[in-house]
Formats: sequence, C-alpha cells, structure tokens
Amino acid sequence: MENKNAASLSHKLAPGEKPDMGFWKLWNLSFGFFGVQIAYALQSSQVSRIFSTIGADPHDLSYFWILPPLMGMIVQPIVGVSSDRTWNRFGRRLPYLIIGALVAMIVMCFLPNAGSLGLSIGAAIVFGLVMLMFLDTSINMAMQPFKMLVGDFVNERQKGLAYSIQSFLCNAGSVVGYLAPFVLAWFLSPTAPEGEVPPTVTVAFYLGAAILLLCVIYTMAKVKEMPPKEYAYYHGIAESESMSAEKKEKINLLKLLAHAPKVFWTVGLVQFFCWAGFLYMWTYSTDAVAIQAFGAPSQKVVESVSVNGEKYADKYLFDGKRMVLDNGKFVMAGVSIDGNFTTPGTVVLDGDTIINGGQPVYVGGVAKIAPHEASVDLVGRELQVDGAAVPASRLSTVSQFSLIEPGVTLRLAHIAKADGSGEYFLEDTKDLPAMESIDVNYKTVLNSASSQYQAAGDWNGVLLAIQGGVAVLWALLLARFRSRKLGYSLSLLIGAVGFISICYIQNKYLLCISYGLAGCGWAAMLAMPFTILTNALSGKNIGAYLGLFNCTICLSQIVAALVGGLILNIFPIVSVGPSAGVANTVMMLGTSGVLLLLGALAVWIIKETSGEHVVVEK
Repeated sequence: MENKNAASLSHKLAPGEKPDMGFWKLWNLSFGFFGVQIAYALQSSQVSRIFSTIGADPHDLSYFWILPPLMGMIVQPIVGVSSDRTWNRFGRRLPYLIIGALVAMIVMCFLPNAGSLGLSIGAAIVFGLVMLMFLDTSINMAMQPFKMLVGDFVNERQKGLAYSIQSFLCNAGSVVGYLAPFVLAWFLSPTAPEGEVPPTVTVAFYLGAAILLLCVIYTMAKVKEMPPKEYAYYHGIAESESMSAEKKEKINLLKLLAHAPKVFWTVGLVQFFCWAGFLYMWTYSTDAVAIQAFGAPSQKVVESVSVNGEKYADKYLFDGKRMVLDNGKFVMAGVSIDGNFTTPGTVVLDGDTIINGGQPVYVGGVAKIAPHEASVDLVGRELQVDGAAVPASRLSTVSQFSLIEPGVTLRLAHIAKADGSGEYFLEDTKDLPAMESIDVNYKTVLNSASSQYQAAGDWNGVLLAIQGGVAVLWALLLARFRSRKLGYSLSLLIGAVGFISICYIQNKYLLCISYGLAGCGWAAMLAMPFTILTNALSGKNIGAYLGLFNCTICLSQIVAALVGGLILNIFPIVSVGPSAGVANTVMMLGTSGVLLLLGALAVWIIKETSGEHVVVEK
C-alpha cells in the first residue's frame, strides 16, 4: 500500500484518525493470507490422514496437536511485541511474514514424506510431529502480520469490511488447499504402498509451498508500511511510543494482560470453545468420513507382544535369524498341508497367490490368508506349492511364534533402509529376556491403505472446501449485520447444528450440507473476534495484544488435544458395518458441535468497547 498522500492527509485528519482506504488497498493488505491459508488448509485436512497412513493409533491423534499450539503460545506474543518495536527497510510486520513463510515452505516439502524415508513407524511419527510443530508455528508467524496490518492501517468504520475481505481471502485459500488432493487424484495415483502418503497429498503440499512463495512476493511488492512518525500521528500516540528504533520501551506481557480490556477475556472465552471444536474436526474428520460414508474396512494389527508378561510395542521382533513381526503383521513361517509342515516360496490357491517369496500376500493391509487363521478346507480346490500341483484336503498357515520354543531369546530391532544402496540393515537392537510365555495383543483400526480410506481422505478435502466456500459467502453477509453479537452467535449456532448432524448422516453428498453449515461458524471465528478486539485497543501495543490474544486459540487447542483421546474412549466402538471394531471418531465431531453451541452462548457476555488506550505501569 503506497503512502504518497499521507502527508497531505495528515493536515486534514485529527491525530488518531485514520483515512478511509480504497477497496484494492484493503485487498492488498490481506491478499497474502490467500497463500498462507492454502498451507493451513493442507495442514488441517491432511495431517491426521498422514499420521494414520504412517500407522498412528486414532486414540493418539489428538496428542500430536499439542506441541504446535504450545509453540504458538511462545512464538506469537514474541512476534507481536517484537513487531511493535521493529522498523527496517522491509517494515515492521512484513519481516515476520517473510521468515514464517520461508520456514513453512521448507517444512511443506518434508512433512508428507515422513512415511517414505525408510524409518520405523515410531521414528516416522516423531519426524512428522517435529515437522508439524514447525509448520504450525511458521504458518501462525506468517498469519500474524496480516491481522496486525489491518489494525495498523484501517479505521474503525472500515474494519468490519477489512476483516471480511481477509476472511474471504482466507476461505478462498482454504478451498484451494482442501480441494488440491481431490483434483490431483484425476492425474495422479490416490493410493500408495502401505505406510506411505499418496502422491496426490505430497504434490498438493509442493504446490501449496509454491503458491505461498508467490503470495509473499506480491505482498512485499504492494504493501508499504508507515514510518514511525506517520504511524504515531494516525494512532494518536507520541512518536516515542511508536516503533521508533531510537527508543524501544520494554514491554511486560504480564502487565499488559493485567490491564487488558474486559473484551479481551470475554471474546477469548468464545475463542476457547470454538477452536477446541474445530481442532477435533481437523483431527478426526478423515476417519469419521471414512466410517460414515465410505465404509472403510477395519483390520486387526499387532499392537504389541507380551513376553513373560512384559509388553513390547515395536515395529519388528527378531529371533536372531528370522523376522517375527513386521509393521503390525506376522511373518509367515510356512504352511501345514494335511498335517505336514513345509516352508514354500510360493503357494497358489485357485489361481490366487497367497504366499510369495515366503511371505504372506497382503491386499489393502489384510493377508489373503492370515498367518493365525484356522485351517482351510481344500476339498475340490486347486493348490499349487512352488509351481507344483499338490493334492490336499486341509491347508493351515503357521506364524513364526508357533516355531519359537520357550527359552529362545528374542530381540527388538528397527530395520532401516540405507541411503543410496537401498539395502536394509538392523539398528537399535535390544535383547529381551529368555522367553517362557508369549502373548499377542491386537488392536482394530481402519485400514488406511484401503482405497475406501484414501477416497474418504480426498472427499474430506471436498467437504472442507465446501465449508470454506460457504464461509466466504457467509462472511459477506456478516458485514451487513447491525449487531455483531447477533451475527457472531447465530453463526456459531448454525455451525453447531452442522457438526452434530454429521453423526446422523451416512451419505457423502448429504455431508456437504453438514460441512456447509459448519462453514458459517468458521467465517464468524475468523472475522468477528479481531474486529471486536482491535476496536477496543489503541495503536500502541496492538501487535502485542493480538499475539497474546492468539494464545487463547493455542490454549484451547492444547487442552482439547490433551483430553481428546480420553473423550474418544468414552464413546462405544463402531459396532456394525465394514468399520466395526474401530474407535468411534464420528462422535468427536458431535463433540465439536457441543463446543460451538457453548461458544454461541458465551458471545452474549461480550460487551463491546471502542478505542481504549491501555496504560501499562513501568
């Protein structure tokens, strides 16, 4: 935004009064939000899918979201305070946009590849978690400047319009991010080997990073921030209280909180309920859609083994010569044909290969004949063993455990893939006590490698895009409400109805209505809180207060993430259908609806104020 007319305007406007801005200047202030929100949409819609594909337990999904908001509580106030005291050739807010965007772009190229690096499940999840932490932190760092720029430049008359434009661009970016994997499925494979993320998701992250770069370049070219003297005049404060490099006043965040206007806390309470609700949507939406509308199959996997009563949960269990467990599956020792044990390289039943290379053949994560399955009646069926026809009446499969005698020493081992050669090697081996007893502990999870699950992941992006599209339209209507509180509360109420309805709908097209209703709540969450809060603040510490205010979002997400697994355990497991036996993540979206309903009620305790000049004692 150019400031060519700033000097001529200053003598026409009283100190503290900001000039009106044209539509395109308001647009340029927030345009970069479009690229940032594409990155945020990909994170919101695909991260839980990525972790589930790697092999994460659905009960643990919410815990993966603790570190990102925890980092946000540390970083965002620092960015707010620092940008209030920054001035250089790039401006005061924009340097933080550049740093945040660059980190986000780098991380977006690594995160979707977490399952393709040859790491064990645990190591891949830790790697993905670290990447998620940096991605969420950098995205929030890049978002902050846009919210602050509106507070810096826009007067109270136009703030509602400015934040509506920001909400429009935000939701437009969301639509692009949410739809990207679905659209890319027309050109790329929507599935991948078990444990790896499909190319549709990986390429979507790459494209999102490229668009983010272009948006940052556009923002830097179009937005020029005010120098300290001009900023001080338009905000009615002394130049020494602005961001002047010659005099940097130390800010005590605790004192700022102590003197925060009441609206800071009341709007923060609404934020607390709403962001907890949307965290559960982002965490559990893919699994919920897979269960409700796609009939994704469940599968039993080995959660752990108990040796002498001690549980061991590792990717591999190794007896010194042979693998016993491989990524939640038994390694087959051989087969028993009419009571005679053999270890064939291949077994073909009725033209269907069930053992290949001495290993069971898995389709979509499920063995054609599971290693622990009972005998199969072969009367009248054709059996081939290592290319030769074998007459038989019974066929049984045998797991490694059936061949391990008491007293045998087992070894836990991660098997990693060497760079360059691609060969596998043992690392982090650990001998277990001599075995006297061994038991297998199973868990039932959605088969994330199945075509139904991956199709649900793509459709979840479509649903979230519909949510974002409705939010774009609803944001335009919100600007016309005479009562902000009425528009705010009504929007959250409609969103609550949308979330709760998901629990009763099993048609993927009808789910579009549910997510569309949820979009009304999302639009209000993006536009209303910052309009109400910035109107109650002076220009002096607006960045610091917005950074602190974002902590209400972070705190909400941390609390929701900590209790998410506990809440999920309260609900009974899915009892019927292809997904029977898995955790009922659908009910977590109903929980989101209840939280938005509480937020809608909390809106009515807000008392709006205007232009409070907060004084902090030194």
